Amino acid sequence: MKLFLKTKDFSVSGEEFELHLNEDLDMLVTKPQPKNLDPYYESEDYISHTDAKNSFTDKLYQLVKARNLKNKTQIVDNQINKSKKLLDIGAGTGDFVLAAEKQGFEAFGMEPNNKARELAQKKGVRLLANTEEISAQKFQAITLWHVLEHLPDLEKEIKRLVELLEDEGVLVIAVPNFKSFDAKHYKTFWAGYDVPRHLWHFSKTAITKLFSEHQMEVVKIKPMLFDAFYVSMLSEKYKGSKLHLIKAFFIGLWSNLTAISTKEHSSLIYILKKRK
Repeated sequence: MKLFLKTKDFSVSGEEFELHLNEDLDMLVTKPQPKNLDPYYESEDYISHTDAKNSFTDKLYQLVKARNLKNKTQIVDNQINKSKKLLDIGAGTGDFVLAAEKQGFEAFGMEPNNKARELAQKKGVRLLANTEEISAQKFQAITLWHVLEHLPDLEKEIKRLVELLEDEGVLVIAVPNFKSFDAKHYKTFWAGYDVPRHLWHFSKTAITKLFSEHQMEVVKIKPMLFDAFYVSMLSEKYKGSKLHLIKAFFIGLWSNLTAISTKEHSSLIYILKKRK
């Protein structure tokens, strides 16, 4: 692997990290990868483990998250034709699990962060701490919304996902895309890298190859259009831009416009099924 770029943890520690390119998979790997990642999540700035509404950025995130929940459940619902039994991995504070239940799913969630699980509990959502707590169950749908990039032992986790999935089930994975215009524009400052919490940085080729080894195939790819704006806003803040909202709007807009032809949006949703 060769050095792709150097960046740093802008949101928590300020420590520097490197991204190395795995050319066979067309995937970036964060180096070094801390043995204990817990301290890098222990921050109010790590919003997916909180329900914070303090800053404008927090409020915007929570507003968009609420509006996206229905779209996410609809994406899953459109792909299944049997039981509506769903497992959400990396469930955060439980909002997607709650939304799925309201849409008629028998929904389970897994979240390793204690604080996030406690917040979910207050909403009436009980989340499991790890997949080992799941008995001999299989699911019609498994979702990972911006989670795969966080999992330390990637091969082991992918194998486990496939084992938990019914033969005709669907796996829905959303991840940042380092091939997008906004990633190339912001380079070191691109918020989608989010090192060291993001250990892996995927392309379409990487997702296809990694899951193909486990007899899974990508059947559809969908864009997450708002991510270009939100990631650009964070990236502008990391750069210290005084007009970060205005600049982020235009970079996010241009990223989405260029992706009409390139299909390389800021974040992508991959829908995968077991190969027949």
